[in-house]
Amino acid sequence: MRHSRTLRNTVHTVVLAVLFALVPMAVSNAQGDCAYLDHIEQRGPNELAVFVYSAAMDRVIEQDVLVPDGGSAGRPTAYLLIGAVLAGEEVDWPQMTDLRDFAPATGVTVVIPKGGGSTYYTDWQRDDPVLGRNKWRTYLTAELPPIMDAVLKSSGRNALVGLSMSSTAALALAEAAPQLYETVGAFSGCAETSTPLGQAYVYLVTHVHGGGDIENMWGPLNSPAWADNDPLLHADLLRGHTIYLSSGTGIPGSHDNLGDYRVDGNTQTLLNQIIEGGAIEAATSQCTRRLAARLSSLGIPAIYRSHPGTHSWGYWQDDLHEFWPIMAASIGA
Repeated sequence: MRHSRTLRNTVHTVVLAVLFALVPMAVSNAQGDCAYLDHIEQRGPNELAVFVYSAAMDRVIEQDVLVPDGGSAGRPTAYLLIGAVLAGEEVDWPQMTDLRDFAPATGVTVVIPKGGGSTYYTDWQRDDPVLGRNKWRTYLTAELPPIMDAVLKSSGRNALVGLSMSSTAALALAEAAPQLYETVGAFSGCAETSTPLGQAYVYLVTHVHGGGDIENMWGPLNSPAWADNDPLLHADLLRGHTIYLSSGTGIPGSHDNLGDYRVDGNTQTLLNQIIEGGAIEAATSQCTRRLAARLSSLGIPAIYRSHPGTHSWGYWQDDLHEFWPIMAASIGA
């Protein structure tokens, strides 16, 4: 029975990949330059790699795509953003969670853009010597979604999910394109870019970890763009969305042990997860509580989950399982 299902899925995705590759698609930006589908590769029974040329960034961006059982036609799409992943690192949703095992059966197509680590998925004011040209807001609100809708023949209903650095971006993108992304999940992030804590977090992620110059992103600290991109300040724009917020307390929890497969018995990895990951999560917990309180004061419903745990993948997998049925129902899966 399992062999029969695997064979059907394999044949289905081979046919999809061949058909998609034959369809020319392009989307013009405000300057008249075109983003377009470059090519598609099959990676597994339910998995494709879709390569899209971004005119805004003048390069081809790869997307991991998980196609639902039965195909993507008429199905909603969840865009999952990765955190502060350096180029060449294999640290992503499919590698670090059981996403591949459960998502195809839920009727939701998954799209994971690659290459935005440490960029906050925003439009940078200037090119950066280390992180290059970054126009991710343009890409994720204007260039990529219409191409993916055409490729996947999807329903056009979308959710956006982020963790750590990308949870800030997910909230900001949902505020920037409220009709495009109707549901947003933000795990272990700091939804502030104009407060001292939020700016310290941006500096840590973008400069210390990623090597980029934060002034190339939004200009000098406290210049207008830092406030313009602050999801907490503009939380009123989330009205009407389905919102899920989550953060650990920083206190070690069920995944902070040598037996977790991501720790793999490595004592130093576990110590780093508990000490560094605990401190980071304690800080993001403060930010998340403030956002939840802000939404409550505005009369905007949001699901807020606080739990023991550090800034690590085991808890983000738990978040994914908690959020997924809520998300799937909200976007019509």
